Amino acid sequence: MARPHEELYELCDYLRSVSVGLDSYEPEPQDLPIIDSSGEEMGEMGVVKTQTREVLPGLRFLREEVKRDLQVLQKFLDDPGSTSLLPLSTNAPYLVAVWQELLQASGAVAIYRTFHIAAHPQASRKLKNGSVTEHGVKVDVVADNGRRWIRVNTIKNSRILMEFREMDSYLTSSDEDDGDGHSSLKKGKLIPQEFDNSVLRMGRALLGAARANPHGSNEIPSVTMRLTRLNPSLSDTDYEKSDSRIAYTIDCLQKMGIDVQLGERQGIMKEMDNISAQPVVFEPTTHINLDLSALIALISDTTHSHLPRDPEDANARFIPPQRYVEWKKQRVRMLSDSPDATSTWEDSGIHSKVLADQAQQEMKKGLLQDMHDRLRSISPDLQNIQFWTTQEARQRCLQIVSKIAGTRERQRAEALLSCSICSQTTTIPTHHRFWVHSRYQSNFIPLMPVRLYPSSEPDAASLESFQPNPSSPFMTSLASTCRNILSQEDISRLRESHSPPSHSAAPYLSNDEGEIPPAAVTLANPKLTVHTVQSMLWGAALGWTTLTTNRSSVKVLLKEMKRSTGGGALAYEFPDEDETTRGSKAAIWMVKPRSLAEGSRSDCCSE
Repeated sequence: MARPHEELYELCDYLRSVSVGLDSYEPEPQDLPIIDSSGEEMGEMGVVKTQTREVLPGLRFLREEVKRDLQVLQKFLDDPGSTSLLPLSTNAPYLVAVWQELLQASGAVAIYRTFHIAAHPQASRKLKNGSVTEHGVKVDVVADNGRRWIRVNTIKNSRILMEFREMDSYLTSSDEDDGDGHSSLKKGKLIPQEFDNSVLRMGRALLGAARANPHGSNEIPSVTMRLTRLNPSLSDTDYEKSDSRIAYTIDCLQKMGIDVQLGERQGIMKEMDNISAQPVVFEPTTHINLDLSALIALISDTTHSHLPRDPEDANARFIPPQRYVEWKKQRVRMLSDSPDATSTWEDSGIHSKVLADQAQQEMKKGLLQDMHDRLRSISPDLQNIQFWTTQEARQRCLQIVSKIAGTRERQRAEALLSCSICSQTTTIPTHHRFWVHSRYQSNFIPLMPVRLYPSSEPDAASLESFQPNPSSPFMTSLASTCRNILSQEDISRLRESHSPPSHSAAPYLSNDEGEIPPAAVTLANPKLTVHTVQSMLWGAALGWTTLTTNRSSVKVLLKEMKRSTGGGALAYEFPDEDETTRGSKAAIWMVKPRSLAEGSRSDCCSE
């Protein structure tokens, strides 16, 4: 004899297995078009992968809903008196269906994501036409890296038949009032102009939201509706369970362009695409975009000086002499009224440790050696390699050099950047001044001349003189994100924050006593500086690899990209057969920082 509420016991078992699965669920690792030479969280061949334990947006809410429904359902079934009660209404069928869609979706980047049709979410709250709710349009699973939206609908035949009967009563009453003898009902069918129901309204809302929220820049996501309990194949003679308008509803959805899937998914194992298991190897472009941090690293004494013999030698290199320590402590006391000034100076030993760590990193593989090897792989004679930077990055680099760099670092800065007068310069400076104190041979990498972009941000006019590389979805999304961030900035405020860039050979000579103006941070995210976003925008707009040591800013930008696109444009997408060259180009190249270290050396650069 079957137990009372046998179907609820089955649902309870399903929910329990879903709950266990959610606790151990991990999103698919994503290959990002980023070269990571820093040695942190780096896969084979320098491929950067997102954290495997990264939280999928919306996963926590699904997990909480499943546990809450499981507790309610278990409590009902444990109650002896429930055998005489009507079956409990539960959301379990919907939750199980969402879980199954998540498991089998390829490239899932979010669940339970809300999209708005209006440009501003607040505006959509004023609309009450059925297609847009005050909470926007819900998508259960955002799949295929943002290109596909999946919505589960667990409506039953009985429920949609109630909608039909309600509409029939309205139309029948209207026909009687008209008295024209012509009924809009014929054999239980509504004429198409008046046919509507909750399933069609959901479909229209999803399509409207998809058009308003394109993937990348202009690709409209496809929409899939999973109708788990709607069955159009029941016999039309069974009027209690079927109606030809159910099939007509599905037909209308398909004519809208919606992929309609009927019934529950069978099985929970996802089919793995063989190509997705192949490792992705990214390479830099021949034109390299340098941000401020990269310029500092290229000038740094750590990058060029002879390597320490061992870690102990690296640590000793940045321990200042005792007489200098005593002099510094005395000077700190003189300039500060705080009794803790001495401890503040002693804490600066952390700075020495950072420099020693950078020297040890250089011992593993030097920055210039890594650049040389990777660039040789795409241009064996390095003849096609060019380096570019923004006017703001150049100006701030020279200002920083003027305050804290050593003599040799200043010499490198002047040789590297003083010739960057315009983007079309053909003047080749003397390489000796840059390489004379380097452990590398002259022109080991053709760094000079570092060319300047013609404007702070790329626009139609400034881009006319360039031939951008074909843009990937990641590059397009990165450029769009940077533009959105910069669009919030007050241009007049930025102009006041720094003077126009100087193109003199050594602009720091007249500014040695001045203070370096603080870098303007963005209004959208105070963790990002304006000049960093501008540098990233130039690289993304041209399809060039951006070299940077600023790992934290890259992470923040990736989060901003996820926020604006639902994470869909972040994953690497395998190119078509005729697009192999385009597909392997890296958007970002991250390296370990190299600080201006010459002035902190205990051996006073006596080598």
